[in-house]
Amino acid sequence: MNRFEGGGSREAKIRYLDGDYQILQPGSFVTCAMTGAIIPVDELRYWSVARQEAYADCASSLEAEKRAGALPNQRRALS
Repeated sequence: MNRFEGGGSREAKIRYLDGDYQILQPGSFVTCAMTGAIIPVDELRYWSVARQEAYADCASSLEAEKRAGALPNQRRALS
């Protein structure tokens, strides 16, 4: 889907998969889970399958992984 195929200026609902995503409800953008930035769907490159979140860029994605304790060499903080 591209920005000319409908969906208007509303947020898309997306199911994030490994290396791909499935549009559940058409829209022109999603929101970055870390920064709140608007990401046009046709520019979406970073997301988490486990957390079902979109990220604006690789730095936001890395920060989300750090916060989740999901990096291979990172131990999860005990609560």
